Amino acid sequence: MTIIRSAIFFLWFAFISVVLNIGFLPVLFLPGEGGARFAGRVWCRGVLWGLKIFAGLGYEVRGPVPPDGALVASKHMSMWDTVTLYLLLNRPAFVLKQELFRVPFYGWYTKKQGNIAIDREAGASALRKMSAEARAALARGQAVVIFPEGTRKAPEAPSDYKRGVAGLYSQLGRPCVPVALNSGLFWQNFIKRRGTIVVEFLPPIPPGLRSRDFMAALESSIEGATSRLLAEGRAQLG
Repeated sequence: MTIIRSAIFFLWFAFISVVLNIGFLPVLFLPGEGGARFAGRVWCRGVLWGLKIFAGLGYEVRGPVPPDGALVASKHMSMWDTVTLYLLLNRPAFVLKQELFRVPFYGWYTKKQGNIAIDREAGASALRKMSAEARAALARGQAVVIFPEGTRKAPEAPSDYKRGVAGLYSQLGRPCVPVALNSGLFWQNFIKRRGTIVVEFLPPIPPGLRSRDFMAALESSIEGATSRLLAEGRAQLG
């Protein structure tokens, strides 16, 4: 049944992606980000609705959702993470690989929404550019979201935190809200397992720590909570 439910969801996902990407194309020519952001929220709601109805996969939110202008550092296990954080946060600006901006349709909307592209090959200049764009996003009232490991990680994979998040934390001088989740147990590429994903907003790390201390605090917070959530998720799956 899991494969059948996953296949039905895939068809739904493909359908709404094609229809909405084409149907909302005119918003890309409007001034500002509002139209593209509305399109993104409609798509995200459609994805989560399809997950619940067709795949039997819901979610639970724990902890206070960060306010506008927050710096958020999240564990990243699946596409579900970006879809759900996009809806939970108000006008988030995600730090994304520059290559994603070149993807037809997806990249067009992503760029229009005010997300932040990073060129991993650019070294120190990439950090300066990322910090400048993040400051601009915060000034607009957006929350800035970064995945500190730089890519999706399987639930069983060892942690691999990159120092870019520490540079951003230092440059912005803001508290950083860690986020833990267990989505990778339920959203596994094509397969979507029935259950309840948990995303948890953890206590903020105050500004002003040395980079080494910040990185240790961030990894300890996220990985400790993630281990707990993974144990809960595995109990659901039996």
